Amino acid sequence: MRQLYGSINESLHSVLPICAIVLLLSISLSPVMPGVMVMFLFGAMLIILGMSIFTIGSNISMEPLGEGVGIQLSKSKSKVFPVIICFVVGVLITIAEPDLTVLAEKVPSIDSWVLIFLVALGVGVFLAVAFIKTKFKIRLSYILVPLYAVVLVLACLPYIFDVGSVDFIPTAFDSGGVTTGPITVPFIMALGAGLASMRKDKHSAEDSFGLVALCSIGPILSVMVLSLIIKPEPAAENVAVFDYTINTREAFLRFLDIDTGIVRYVQEVALAFLPIVGMFIVYQLIFKRFKKNQVIRISIGFAYTYVGLVLFLTGANVGFMPAGQLIGEVIALSAFKYALIPIGMILGYFVVSAEPAVHVLKKQVEEVTNGAISQKSIGIALSVGVAVSVGISMVRVLTGIPILPIVIVGYIIPLVITFFVPPIYTGIAFDSGGVASGPMATTFILPFAIGACEALGGNIMTDAFGIVAMIAMTPLITIQVLGLIGKTRQDRKLRKIHMEIEQIDDGIVYYDEGEAE
Repeated sequence: MRQLYGSINESLHSVLPICAIVLLLSISLSPVMPGVMVMFLFGAMLIILGMSIFTIGSNISMEPLGEGVGIQLSKSKSKVFPVIICFVVGVLITIAEPDLTVLAEKVPSIDSWVLIFLVALGVGVFLAVAFIKTKFKIRLSYILVPLYAVVLVLACLPYIFDVGSVDFIPTAFDSGGVTTGPITVPFIMALGAGLASMRKDKHSAEDSFGLVALCSIGPILSVMVLSLIIKPEPAAENVAVFDYTINTREAFLRFLDIDTGIVRYVQEVALAFLPIVGMFIVYQLIFKRFKKNQVIRISIGFAYTYVGLVLFLTGANVGFMPAGQLIGEVIALSAFKYALIPIGMILGYFVVSAEPAVHVLKKQVEEVTNGAISQKSIGIALSVGVAVSVGISMVRVLTGIPILPIVIVGYIIPLVITFFVPPIYTGIAFDSGGVASGPMATTFILPFAIGACEALGGNIMTDAFGIVAMIAMTPLITIQVLGLIGKTRQDRKLRKIHMEIEQIDDGIVYYDEGEAE
């Protein structure tokens, strides 16, 4: 009960600032209909409760399972079997990710299941690469630099040659963010911790991170290659349309709707959990790692995770999405349209703290580093990064600046920094990019950008889409800058200690035996 109280308290601190900002906007720059406000407030209640239950469930189910699988794979003497298992696990958990289904439905020229399986294959391949990286102690930056170089080259091809679609580039980058959501992240991060825990060398802690980073690259590459091959048409107008004139009773009934309400997410999350539960059953039958009381505890944890995720996704999609789109639209049509930039930055700063997977990341970082990197410092770095990214995205919405130059510069900077910071910060930073771009980004910030873009008459695919990719990019810089600051301070302390030792040595008078007499 104490754990639930603490989790609810943490969720309240994450969500209440967003509620306060929206309420303030609703009585100033962006008045909204009563029905929309009821949906938003009820959605906030579901998000707070859902995030609290999800966090507890993930701690006692997803993390032990992922860590157990990682430990078992690290013990294997076979060189091929662990790679195959990582590939299969990557495919299964990606198919289970609800955010991927949302993305697939926005691309009309490609069958949704073809896109889902292609992205899942990308994650599977790069989870296998992540295992090889950990097994052979390869520094993360040596893999990230060439991979992102390939990504940026592929992104430039539609601009240079008549291949692919320029409009499709933001969607390709967005796919890397949506595949690392609330189901994928806790498992993959725990898997990394399990793989690294069996090693006793000084680099084992830094190798706990980086798996999410590598798994985010796979979808970008696979979707970009697909777009170059078949040249899909942009899905610019496939955007949800809301009835903002509903009354308060109709607003409440939206949460119970069979097609768009809680019933939908009960089914979707159940389908998402089947592969993971099946994996747990097979794993336990083969290895018998967990005792009876642990099996019961993990099973209860799965139930908590399931219920929490259903409540969270219902609140985010039904409650937050219409409010975000309407607020963006109203501000864009007002005389204060340039207020989109500071308002977007403030929303971005607070929204990232409401992402379920962010809490998982901060907790693991503090545990692995024994408190050397605090949850607070990671949280601030993430919030600053997301605030900057949403601010830049609002500039794009207002001006129509293409995303490619920003992405090129935005990835070159953190890739260069990787060679100057402790490797553990590189892993944390690139993991955080995938973690920050979760369901809150896709159900509140993205609709906010879409509403503003539609109101201004812009191209949604080129001007609004890509904001998830931006959210996934800027934390790579801010967290590594945090690492640079920490390294600078540590070096300064060491130099000071050395100077003090030298001064002490200079002040000591040494006597030989003759002088002593």
